[in-house]
Amino acid sequence: MSLHDLFRQVMAIYEQEKREKLSKERRSFQLVTRAIPEALKTLPFLPPDRYMVKGSVGQGVWTDVPWVAVMDQEVTDSTQRGYYIVYLFSEDMRRLYLTLAQGVTETPRDEMERVKRDIRQLIPAEERVRTNDDIRLGESKRAKDYERSVAAYIAYSFDDLPSDEQLARDLETMIGYYRQYVERTEPMAPPEQALSYREAVEHIHSYISAKGFYYTKEEVTNLFLSLKTKPFVILSGISGTGKTKIVQWLAESVGATEDNGRFTLIPVRPDWHDGSDLLGYVDIKGDFKPGPLTNVIIEAGKHPDKPYFVVLDEMNLARVEHYFSDVLSVMESRRWEDGRITSSRLLPRETAGCDLFLPPNVYIIGTVNMDETTHPFSKKVLDRANTIEFNRVQLDHLDFLRDLPTVAPLSIGQELFAARYLHLKDVYARCPELVETVTKQLVEINRILAPLGAHIGYRVRDEICFYLAYNEEGKLMEFDKAFDYCLMQKILPRVSGSDARVQRALEQLFTFCTGIELNGEYDALLDFTYAKYPKSADKILHMLRRLANDGFTSFWIGS
Repeated sequence: MSLHDLFRQVMAIYEQEKREKLSKERRSFQLVTRAIPEALKTLPFLPPDRYMVKGSVGQGVWTDVPWVAVMDQEVTDSTQRGYYIVYLFSEDMRRLYLTLAQGVTETPRDEMERVKRDIRQLIPAEERVRTNDDIRLGESKRAKDYERSVAAYIAYSFDDLPSDEQLARDLETMIGYYRQYVERTEPMAPPEQALSYREAVEHIHSYISAKGFYYTKEEVTNLFLSLKTKPFVILSGISGTGKTKIVQWLAESVGATEDNGRFTLIPVRPDWHDGSDLLGYVDIKGDFKPGPLTNVIIEAGKHPDKPYFVVLDEMNLARVEHYFSDVLSVMESRRWEDGRITSSRLLPRETAGCDLFLPPNVYIIGTVNMDETTHPFSKKVLDRANTIEFNRVQLDHLDFLRDLPTVAPLSIGQELFAARYLHLKDVYARCPELVETVTKQLVEINRILAPLGAHIGYRVRDEICFYLAYNEEGKLMEFDKAFDYCLMQKILPRVSGSDARVQRALEQLFTFCTGIELNGEYDALLDFTYAKYPKSADKILHMLRRLANDGFTSFWIGS
């Protein structure tokens, strides 16, 4: 089918299909996300090794403005940032615009206006390509955002859509202007204090060290990767190891403080029994009283370009499944919608006065101690978090008392922490070999854990792949070292018990990590520092010794 006919079909049926539930089987979905991109990919001036073509009609619900983007992967690979060519349909489906536009999610307003001016100066006055602000997509917020993002456009109407030949010529012309801008200008200036992953970890580690807490750079790297993988992390360990402080200093190092409202400490109380203690409730007068987390969510929604950090201090003083289950469920509903991360409602309009969603720039870190005053975690919670253990204490780390240079905080935006992957296919499109390598190892681990009923599901597999993909992208740690952290944080916390099956599984996991068979001997001096996964092996050995001595074992010290 011709490109002309594909566009006309979308414009003819979209409004009708929009009244029905969004489904991948709908014709509009098929046309915008598959047929039109495939037709564009056949054009000779769009080599597939350089240009990526993708379309969207929304995810979960229909979007007001469907689009099909043509992205030069040497410049940008996301519709959230940078500039690219994109076809935008008007809300009433009477007009189609071929545009040179910018990502509206991660581009500051002043930067957007500067780029628009620069692009428009390169385009000569002519009848077809317009460089004014007269584009009209509709009245929704999304339509207005897209209108502001457009630097140049060619307008088509449903009643006068040109031939395939003209559509192709127009696209080639627009790409020509796009290439001129790329070639004649310096690379887009990054936002102030934009850092690579490696630079960010260096800065955060230096800042925390200057505060007097001893954490290795590798530990800071792991915390950073864990937050980027998923905005919910559990920090465990004995009291006094600085679990709360490391988060406070990390937040402060990137410009998030209690004073500006971007770092919030919420002490958990033992009498919390449901989500109202955290999110809020409707009082006897019918007025909504927001909880401490709701206040953070509202503020974070107003500033999507800034990260917000929340510490749930002593998170397991109350049962986490009781007061935090709503947040966990909504966190799992996160999805891409028009290049942005969105979620299901956290609180409905009837309760909070407006529909409240979980913004992607809110990061929740729970600190936990395991003793007689606290509650254990269910697998439901452990599946949804990276569990980082801090038990090492180095009291003689006194460098911070000496005359060391002060490390100033930097103003760093949400882009550093923002998730790029929500689904396994997002990772597989970039690094299929990594996904296949990780899956092969996890299949072996599941074989060991299955007799205990402790084997992992798809969620854990996907999040381990996300973590390792970010690590590879930033060249932060060797693969085996990063996988060792994943094994410690996503697999071992699931293992507990008192019978021979637990012993057998732990011994097999030890062999998986080191290549050494224990055969019931746990007190021998073993040198496995050069093993494939030494951190996990050390933890497993401690768990086995505890099982032998106490008749019960778990990941948690003090439980």
